[in-house]
Amino acid sequence: MHSGPGAGPDAGPDSAPAAPSLPVVDAEAAVRLTRDLVRLRTVSDAGAQDVEGPAVRLLAALFTEFGWEHEVTEVAPGRTNLVAFVEGGGGDGPTLMFEGHTDVVTEGREEDWSVDPYGGEIRDGRLWGRGSADMKSGLAAMIHGVRALQLAGPFPGRIVLGVLCDEEGMMLGAKAFAASPHAAAVDGVIVCEPEGYEVCTSARGGIRIRLALTGVMAHGAMPQEARSPLVAGARIVEALAGVEEWAVRRFGTHPHAGSVTVTPTVLQAGDPGQLNVIPAHGTVGVDVRTVPGTDHEELIERVRQTAGDAAGTVGVTVELTVVDDRPAIEIGETHPVVTALVSGHRDEHGSPPAFGAVPGTTDGTVLTRDAGLPTVVYGPGGKWIAHQKDEYVEVAEIGEYARVYASAARHFLTAGAQGGPR
Repeated sequence: MHSGPGAGPDAGPDSAPAAPSLPVVDAEAAVRLTRDLVRLRTVSDAGAQDVEGPAVRLLAALFTEFGWEHEVTEVAPGRTNLVAFVEGGGGDGPTLMFEGHTDVVTEGREEDWSVDPYGGEIRDGRLWGRGSADMKSGLAAMIHGVRALQLAGPFPGRIVLGVLCDEEGMMLGAKAFAASPHAAAVDGVIVCEPEGYEVCTSARGGIRIRLALTGVMAHGAMPQEARSPLVAGARIVEALAGVEEWAVRRFGTHPHAGSVTVTPTVLQAGDPGQLNVIPAHGTVGVDVRTVPGTDHEELIERVRQTAGDAAGTVGVTVELTVVDDRPAIEIGETHPVVTALVSGHRDEHGSPPAFGAVPGTTDGTVLTRDAGLPTVVYGPGGKWIAHQKDEYVEVAEIGEYARVYASAARHFLTAGAQGGPR
């Protein structure tokens, strides 16, 4: 599966391989595929019995039509990975992976949308709907980019297409792929998330923290008998601003990723049906975003100490749980997968791209952390539009990115086959 064939039986000893033609992307097919995917409601709902299945079945049928070897794996109940392998037929060379996810976040209240979130409507040069940018257009572009490269003639090495699950949750799909034997053969990864034409060589880390507060219940008329987690929670929220200020001083500002943020996201205690009761228990949720060079253990300990001190002023105790911990990652701008992507962008647009950072985390974070894979992020759609109502992608971008992916893959695989750095 991972050793490409040579020039073929018809190549005589004195014959030279014909120069490959330029990849021609079927942009209309890529747009149609994006629409088909958007029309499938693959929301990453807790407890859903089959989240990615409809998209996986659609794409697996397409891969069969293309003649691509592929595997379908259920990594958790109702959560499905699809991985395809495309041999170049042009001799030995490196392995390049394109990666995307099929799950999307909820659409929220449909009445807040001005379009059907699952209609795949094309209007004003834009394709609208949940997942249009994040990231079903990226999936369609990478698939048709690879298909165009394949149809253009043999190329060295091979391509892996990772269509992974649960990116919007705990990234179970990326974790499963990173633990599989296939990961060991990958030399570079292009993650096709929406980044607004930026080549993102860094991604912020993420720490999700739950602070469980324990006080003493009492009657609302007798607050002197209580130790209120509500008051403690309010003081913790205020004190966390100081943690953020400390973290910015301690870990500095990254040229693309910015600085550490410490954001309270949940403050919960009490029963709305019993407004005369001071509760005993409460929760504060915290979303921490980090930059390359951040010491997560030191930052978590700072949150623990600060929360405990703030809650202790009213006699409430705090238990900290780290729900998830994803590191900030970074790849050098001279890494072969980055330079190949820059060359592909230049081939399409005539000028080099801007470099940037992913404001959150992607499956690439897990692929780097768990399998040591070098990852870069670049895909169709606006950088800040993910998870919003009236999500859209510019129709023209879908074909543009597919052409960039085809060109970048050729640059990467050809350079690697010729003995370039890998």
